[in-house]
Amino acid sequence: MASVEFSDETVIAARREVIAAAVSDRSRWVAWWPELELAVVLDRGLSGIRWSVAGPLVGTSEVILVEQQDAVLVRYALTADPTEPGSRTTPRRIPDSPRGRRELDSLERRHVVTWKSVVWALKDEFEAGS
Repeated sequence: MASVEFSDETVIAARREVIAAAVSDRSRWVAWWPELELAVVLDRGLSGIRWSVAGPLVGTSEVILVEQQDAVLVRYALTADPTEPGSRTTPRRIPDSPRGRRELDSLERRHVVTWKSVVWALKDEFEAGS
């Protein structure tokens, strides 16, 4: 089981093609997650994308786009482990202790806040003027 696991769903009132183009834009990935190295594992086109993740975390991440009448349900998931110091791919075991739990909670919270900033910025960008 991964140490950091979370998922999110956000509705954006925009065409799926527009959201899919933003999600597949590699230059956005660097801005969204500058510390992570993402490699496409599965490009679902209009339905989203799945990446392998390396860097401070190692695992997988994905965005799934579900068309809904005049909007898109944007589903995001991250399943990853922190990495060993000096490695971008070797998972680090976090001790099952209060200190270990605090470390994981802090790491997860940071990535939840990052994702919510990303998806709300997309929402603002594509819903402007609606």
